[in-house]
Amino acid sequence: MSSNLIRDTLLAILLCATAPVAFGFDASKWPPAGKPAALAADLTARNFYVVLDGSGSMQERACQGSGRKIEQAKSALQTFVRAVPKNANLGLLVFDHTGISERVALGSDNREQFLRSVTAVRPSGGTPLRQAIAQARARLEAQAQHQLGYGEYNLVVVTDGEASGGQDPRQAVDAMIAQTPIVLHTIGFCIDARHSLNQAGRTIYKQANDTAELQRGLESVLAESPSFTVQRFQDKR
Repeated sequence: MSSNLIRDTLLAILLCATAPVAFGFDASKWPPAGKPAALAADLTARNFYVVLDGSGSMQERACQGSGRKIEQAKSALQTFVRAVPKNANLGLLVFDHTGISERVALGSDNREQFLRSVTAVRPSGGTPLRQAIAQARARLEAQAQHQLGYGEYNLVVVTDGEASGGQDPRQAVDAMIAQTPIVLHTIGFCIDARHSLNQAGRTIYKQANDTAELQRGLESVLAESPSFTVQRFQDKR
């Protein structure tokens, strides 16, 4: 059975379902071409892929409250992970002293692994935002193939500064917004709103100066994504 036939059959089954997603792109080209090894058990699952800045500056003292920035970020993420719905997929990519890599693959049964991976982050090095955005997009697109394009796709970046030289993320963000329904949420930690990931009307940007504000910014990720029905998805095609 072809993927197109599978999609059409599932549309008939899911007409009354709801699945949050953003539009403003060519839905006929979503998800990217490719055959997943298997379909996801929940085709309308929400996906939250977190990129955590573990650059050297995160080792500095926090701009408000006690402790270092990385300690406050870890505390906020520990609260966030407990608020993510159990049936949602969660993943983690980090850049720190070991380089940039995925630490937790998208999944729904990985909360303890997520917490352990956040705890293990040791700040060092630069801020490769362009590479991080590109890798995160690829992971979310792969998940979209498993879900046949249904569901919700959120990229959540927690960072305390601008990108390193050669790592300006704006071109990668422009392409992602034009070609995918991925919603980019950025929590700018101890920095102002003049950040390359803050693009009014195109991305969601929150400023935070302490643990409580970080927590509120992360909580907003769970509440600010647009919703749609499968019928609306059909109409877009």
